[in-house]
Amino acid sequence: MSLSQVHERLIECRRCPRLVEWREQVGRDRRAAFRDEEYWAKPVPGFGDPHARVVVVGLAPAAHGANRTGRMFTGDRSGDWLFASLHRTGFANQPMSSHVDDGLELTGIFVTAAVHCAPPGNRPTPVERATCLVWTLAEMRALPPPRVIVALGAVGYEAALRMAEPMGWSRPVPKPRFGHGLEVELSGGPWLICSFHPSQQNTFTKRLTQGMLDAIFERVRVILAGGE
Repeated sequence: MSLSQVHERLIECRRCPRLVEWREQVGRDRRAAFRDEEYWAKPVPGFGDPHARVVVVGLAPAAHGANRTGRMFTGDRSGDWLFASLHRTGFANQPMSSHVDDGLELTGIFVTAAVHCAPPGNRPTPVERATCLVWTLAEMRALPPPRVIVALGAVGYEAALRMAEPMGWSRPVPKPRFGHGLEVELSGGPWLICSFHPSQQNTFTKRLTQGMLDAIFERVRVILAGGE
């Protein structure tokens, strides 16, 4: 399937009853600040350059972020951090993303998530993560073979590792423990680089700083240039 065909099918998905109920409830109830907006309230497809050789895998759409706007990491604080970093490191044409028509364009990079529906408490269940992985895999297969995968957080890391076998890559055994800056070479496939997720929990406590996130994407640049 082409990427557009994958996304046409993805946005119709209703495989996870708990996630369907939650994303639609949030879209009906709405946060006061967005009460006059119409929420997307459907599965959120990945976003970016269809010719990308770098894929970012996050956790899931935020209830009042991507679940509202319909674009990954758009309209919330995590997205503010991510796209600002992508802008500073040359992957995005602007440092902010507030809505789907804000002019944001990504070059050489595609942003997706382990789960495509907003989960209650930002905590998808193991079954929901396994069920939704088919969509992230379908996106991956519709893109060119990636050179680098950037995993944002432990859930993104686990999703990337679980995609290895279906994609024909070999993962190391034993599994390296997740940590910021961890690099894993998937034999026959891409480099996997890990970062703490740019959630407010991490950025407010300075567990993740702007410099730390920029360093991840600067490292991606080095790998793309052949300087492994």
